[in-house]
Amino acid sequence: MFNMRKLFLFSMICVCLFSLQETGAQEIKRLTFDEVIKLSEEQSPNALMAKHRFRASFWQYRTFVAQYRPSVTLTGSTPDYSTAYTRVWNSNNEQWEYKATNVLQNLGSLALSQNIGLTGGSISLNSDLTLENDFEYDSRKYITSPLSIRLVQPIFRYNSLKWEKKIEPLKYEAAKKTFLSNIESVHQQAVNYFFSLALAQINKQIAEMNYSNADTLWRMAKGRYELGTIAEDELLQMQLSWLNSQTSRKETEMNLRDREIRLRSFLGFNENVRIELILPDKIPSLQIDVQEVIDLAHANNPEMLNQQLTLLNAQSNVAQAKAEKGLNANLIASYGLRDQDPYFNLAYSQSNKQQSVKIGFTMPILDWGLGRGKFKMAQSSLELAKVQSQQALVDFDQNLYLDVQQFNLQAEQVAIAAKSDTVAMKMYEVTKQRFLIGKIAVLELNNADTKKDTNKRAYVQSLQNYWTYFFNIRNLALYDFINKKPLETDYDNLIK
Repeated sequence: MFNMRKLFLFSMICVCLFSLQETGAQEIKRLTFDEVIKLSEEQSPNALMAKHRFRASFWQYRTFVAQYRPSVTLTGSTPDYSTAYTRVWNSNNEQWEYKATNVLQNLGSLALSQNIGLTGGSISLNSDLTLENDFEYDSRKYITSPLSIRLVQPIFRYNSLKWEKKIEPLKYEAAKKTFLSNIESVHQQAVNYFFSLALAQINKQIAEMNYSNADTLWRMAKGRYELGTIAEDELLQMQLSWLNSQTSRKETEMNLRDREIRLRSFLGFNENVRIELILPDKIPSLQIDVQEVIDLAHANNPEMLNQQLTLLNAQSNVAQAKAEKGLNANLIASYGLRDQDPYFNLAYSQSNKQQSVKIGFTMPILDWGLGRGKFKMAQSSLELAKVQSQQALVDFDQNLYLDVQQFNLQAEQVAIAAKSDTVAMKMYEVTKQRFLIGKIAVLELNNADTKKDTNKRAYVQSLQNYWTYFFNIRNLALYDFINKKPLETDYDNLIK
């Protein structure tokens, strides 16, 4: 028996030491609402994902820009060795003969190319050099093309460069706006996580206060019951309240830890960080004009740009389908110089002209209406996109109008909730004192207690509603209504 007691005591000491060590290793961060908002945009995983999405859009845009800039390309094949029988026409006896070949070639080409966005063609300057060693005849030859110019020009064809020049800059601008919108979405998530934990903290405080009050009242009720001043049903009611307060303490503790873990993960903190929140004690005195928000949203919201992109893509598809159902041709023309010599220094001395022109075309003769069908489908898709865009704009404006009206009511709701919280707390204290002197029954005390807790939670909820609507309006308009300026960021810093 003595050994069992020693073992139990040793186990309890180990548990206490471990708990103290764990507590000492944890860092407690007391964060305000503004600090949580700031941290969310700096280090939350969602903000980092928004940053990487913007980077992808930036490099896509840079790829588009590169198409309109000159490019220099060096190509070659070294070595290129072959030994085989080659079919050769013998003009003396007018028949084909097969001759053995044993050739080593080294080829190099340098090209300066430029796309022509206006016409969809391309132009290039080329310089070629080939060194050919014929081991069969023990000879060497330099084949040169010092300079040649080559033009490739589509005729009556779909000009993808023209449409990309319209679409890609708008797409990049939409990516900028989308990044700002994604950060505002992160702020909205931060609001939800903040007040979810704040409410859990309030519930924990309420549960602790209720337990303390219930314990005191339960002890007093037992004494008054023994004196015969209260009935047994009132005693049982107080005991039930005391038991329920114990259960509530445990539930609120578990809920508090759950909400804390969620906010900690959202902000990118590890498990060694404990978070305690400080509720904002005031809100901005702000009323927003509906028409101002609608105008700002039309100018800044990425959804507006996405609607334009949808229409442009549909128009591009119509142009492509129209071009493909008719005559398609390619003009390929080149002009340059050429020479050959066994000696390198003479291979560029007596260059002769070389030139070529070729037009290739495709013309559907019988396609059973395939091209016309694709064109009509593209036209229908364009008309559908126009209707959907107009309807989306109407719905957007209507929802935005309601959101602004809702936000403009929130400041008054917060003020009413704060006053109600103060009144409910004072009413509970008065009711509690009257109960202690036996003036009222336990049911009235419980009713006052319930109102106290309900109004405290309602105040926190009103704060959450205010900031939820506030950041929603900011997200839709991409505008800082407190500092009266558009939302912006350093895009160059994002891509570093």
